[in-house]
Amino acid sequence: MRIEAELSQLLLIDWQPRLMPALFEGPAAVANAQRLAQAAQRLRVPTWGTEQNPDKLGPLVPELRGLCRDTLNKMSFSAVDDGLVPWLMPKPSGNAKSMPKHLRANSPATEPTKPQLIVSGCEAHVCVMQTALDLLEEEHWQVWIVTDACSSRTERNRDAAWDRLASAGAELVTTEMVLFEWLRSAEHPEFKAIQALIR
Repeated sequence: MRIEAELSQLLLIDWQPRLMPALFEGPAAVANAQRLAQAAQRLRVPTWGTEQNPDKLGPLVPELRGLCRDTLNKMSFSAVDDGLVPWLMPKPSGNAKSMPKHLRANSPATEPTKPQLIVSGCEAHVCVMQTALDLLEEEHWQVWIVTDACSSRTERNRDAAWDRLASAGAELVTTEMVLFEWLRSAEHPEFKAIQALIR
């Protein structure tokens, strides 16, 4: 099973200025989040952000906020508890051929393809993990956690989140894995632009 751009949405969780200084390897993780968001924009992958208690922690960092379609203000640690799911649900329009691949009618012998959520954020063991666990429980999405585009205040907390999320059914990937799976081929018209993001 590979990540497909046409099935993907990117979710950027709580990359907020007041959290940044305390994060383990924070600058590298937020730089990877920005690479993901820039590539998503080029490939028309919808990108959403969340902001935990923005009155206290500030809005998403500007380099990410400007790449999001919208941002969800939340107080719950899981964005699902504060209304994320309706944002992520596809809104069909037109005839079946114009619908995304995962919404088209399938033959009885074929399983519908689940939409894919690519998740980056902080803190990995709190808001990222609780949101991802709730999304997995919904059983509507494949959930992909971009490990080098997530962080926590400590390495141990971050790694404990990976263990728990993998056990719950999330796929653990890296930024480059996502970008090259979105592209599929060096012949993709956006290949050079996206390759430049990681050089």
